[in-house]
Amino acid sequence: MIPPIPFSSEIARFLERHHFERVIPRAALIDMDGTLYDSMRNHTAAWHRLMTEVGVECTRDEFYLYEGRTGASTINQLFIRAFGREATDEEKETLYKRKTEYFRELPAVKPMPGALDMLTTLRDAGLQRILVTGSGQASLIDRISADFPGMFEADKLVTSRSVTHGKPHPEPFIRGMQLAHVSPSQAIVIENAPLGVEAGDRSGAFTIGITTGPIPREVLEEAGAAVVFGSMPEFATKLPTLLLSLLTITKQ
Repeated sequence: MIPPIPFSSEIARFLERHHFERVIPRAALIDMDGTLYDSMRNHTAAWHRLMTEVGVECTRDEFYLYEGRTGASTINQLFIRAFGREATDEEKETLYKRKTEYFRELPAVKPMPGALDMLTTLRDAGLQRILVTGSGQASLIDRISADFPGMFEADKLVTSRSVTHGKPHPEPFIRGMQLAHVSPSQAIVIENAPLGVEAGDRSGAFTIGITTGPIPREVLEEAGAAVVFGSMPEFATKLPTLLLSLLTITKQ
């Protein structure tokens, strides 16, 4: 008996749901915080400090669920909830700047274990690598070329400054596809956050969820992840097999 192709059921469900004949990956659209960097603990600490200071009742863990939103969108959402009004443009700018300062006061974040292995596999397979992040913090973005040399081209970055709508809107990943000159059936998205997964799936890309924080895999599946891995090292190890399966399986 011929053994089944790995990930065949997940890929078949994706093809059926998006009405694609097949996926031929030519570009990987990759999130930054919580995916390339183990940075979410610092982000949640900085956000929680900021928002409690301005009188917003919140928990630190809830900011894991906001990951992927632009800073302005996060501030606005919490102002509506706490104060019944939208934040002004000046408040958004001032508060996000303060949040960035709080983030910089914390210990430096480190690359996510397995991230370099993942990027190396994508490069060796001939896939373009496009960074797609809701962040606008130069402190992290400037580190990309140092921590992952040769993995991202300078003009292949989508940040909060590149888009009108942040995640979960699909615009960031659509913009990434435009930079790579690929269609949705030629793109894969690599994400760790529900809002990012939702954005990736809404863009039409084969979206991969990775549980690198406290959010359970079921939440990523419900957000639209075609397949979910339990860690970045696991994903890096199984990525060659997944890419081969994507090239092999067609819609039945």
